[in-house]
Amino acid sequence: MKKAKAHFPRIRTIAYEGPKSANALAFKHYNPDEVIDGRTLSDHLRFSIAYWHAFRGVGSDPFGPGTIVRPWEKGRDPVSIAKTRMDAAFEFFAKIRAPFWCFHDRDIAPEGRTLAESNRNLDKLIAHASDLQEATGVKLLWGTANLFSNPRYMCGAATNPDAHVFAYAAAQVKKALEVTKALGGENYVFWGGREGYETLLNTDLKREQDHLAAFLHMAVDYAKSIGFKGQFLIEPKPKEPTKHQYDFDVASGIAFLRTYGLDRHFKFNIETNHATLAGHSFQHEIEVAAAAGMLGSIDANAGDELLGWDTDQFNTNIRELTLAMLSILKAGGLGAGGFNFDAKLRRPSIDPEDLFFAHIGGMDAYALAFKLARRIRADGKLDAFIAARYASYDTGYGRAIERRRTNFRELNRLVLSQLGEPKPRSGKQEYLENLIMQYLHG
Repeated sequence: MKKAKAHFPRIRTIAYEGPKSANALAFKHYNPDEVIDGRTLSDHLRFSIAYWHAFRGVGSDPFGPGTIVRPWEKGRDPVSIAKTRMDAAFEFFAKIRAPFWCFHDRDIAPEGRTLAESNRNLDKLIAHASDLQEATGVKLLWGTANLFSNPRYMCGAATNPDAHVFAYAAAQVKKALEVTKALGGENYVFWGGREGYETLLNTDLKREQDHLAAFLHMAVDYAKSIGFKGQFLIEPKPKEPTKHQYDFDVASGIAFLRTYGLDRHFKFNIETNHATLAGHSFQHEIEVAAAAGMLGSIDANAGDELLGWDTDQFNTNIRELTLAMLSILKAGGLGAGGFNFDAKLRRPSIDPEDLFFAHIGGMDAYALAFKLARRIRADGKLDAFIAARYASYDTGYGRAIERRRTNFRELNRLVLSQLGEPKPRSGKQEYLENLIMQYLHG
């Protein structure tokens, strides 16, 4: 393979220099080669770069066009530009030392005038991506199809009232599954960007949900037929761009999947910013998914508490991330998932090196949170407190309650004859918050 032109010539591969380093282009907490419990930190965290924000983001927002112009975005042939862009992307992936990347089909290849032309464009870029993956060792964490940007999807894809649009979306996902498999993708994500409604005045809600379930069943069947063994993931989001989306949060997603017999085929890709838009904490969504055995992967970003939309910022809130890591570690990790930086530069951050600053900060924050969460779990104080709080369920009638071996009559008899009035015990929230603070600042 011909050596590509350097697009970040002044930036070397990012090195780990430790917490005391003053080098802005060095890791302070993320040492990908550090071995913890027999695995490298890179293997524990499985960081991934989101192609759409890092290499298709232009700094636009709801009130203005893009501000970011990259030097590699030059030329007349869209496919040639896309290949050059991909060269720049893989140079970045290698220099930031990210082991994975993620993409939508339309991120990496230009859409043609017909589906057949779009597929041909995609094939050319998949071949290029395959060469770059082999050259750099970077792998595909997951692929997906963009079923929300084109005007044909203005009323949804799988939930569109027009069966023609449903069929087109099915054809697009068929191809996206094929190319994800071709690149060795370990997961495939469904994000229902417009699978919802603006008004119920023109919506048959049940019929749309039935159609969405049928679409997902078709995807499962087709994946099996082509030998794709990757994990299917649902990425919940409550609103924006539609007023109400059917995959509102993890809990509603679990209910939907179980209702339609899809729960054994899917796990969840949880995004921090989507959790907060649903009125939940990031940790809450992780815990709900983990409790159902459906925690799959993480889109690593954050929202701005003062803004009401999906701002997709890089998350450096160590407290929030440490609490999230506690829940992830308790669940046994993410398996084939990872931490995908579905985050974008701020509108005034227009220099190519800003891509490095942003991802260094995000990777360091997650690495530090991972280490802090491990320390908290190793000390055992928090786990011991929770275990003691629920100890009454470990024996006697408490155990019978959990095992469903008692009933109202028996419990009524116990209260009247032996137990009497309960004695409330403090939840000690303030003590526990202080305990977490000791780890964060100790």
